[in-house]
Amino acid sequence: MGLYAKGAGRAYRNYNKHHSNRAYPNVLQQDFTTDCRNKVWFGDITYVPTHEGYLYLAAFLDLSTRKIVGWSIASTMTEQLAMDAFLQGFGKEQPAAGLIVHTDQGSQFTGGKFTMLVKSKGAIPSNSAKGNPYDNALMESFYKTLKRELVNNAGFKTKDEARRALVSYIKLYYNSVRKHSALGYITPREYEELNS
Repeated sequence: MGLYAKGAGRAYRNYNKHHSNRAYPNVLQQDFTTDCRNKVWFGDITYVPTHEGYLYLAAFLDLSTRKIVGWSIASTMTEQLAMDAFLQGFGKEQPAAGLIVHTDQGSQFTGGKFTMLVKSKGAIPSNSAKGNPYDNALMESFYKTLKRELVNNAGFKTKDEARRALVSYIKLYYNSVRKHSALGYITPREYEELNS
């Protein structure tokens, strides 16, 4: 009948199940509560299709404010992409020692350079259990929202067009205008201002 399931059409050809990077203990255990900002960040990477090929977005989200604190966009999904996003967030937020940085077990987040960087800033690496998206639910939710509101059916012609749209969405819309149910229907920026 020509029926097929609608889902991700991209094959992860470069994923290597046997990579030697080390996963860290899951510090959070799905406890998504905190008393103030910059205590817990969630991180992940997603892909954005364009007519010129894929772009990759790495982002870090603050548990308390739900703000995207740092992000990086590149044509390749490397450890450097994750490091750049973390450094952007760290430079802007200047979190105190003890920040928990929770990600999945992707090689970009369990590689030596990324984990050394996180530790050098006084932060604590934490990884989801293998194959468990619920451990990183806040990032999964953000990317689902991003895909639904911006990426799906956008038909970006160029990577540059997609990059501009992503930056605008995060900086000008998601952090500053979009109301968040978990924050009592105010924006991450407003919540941050009310609780600073």
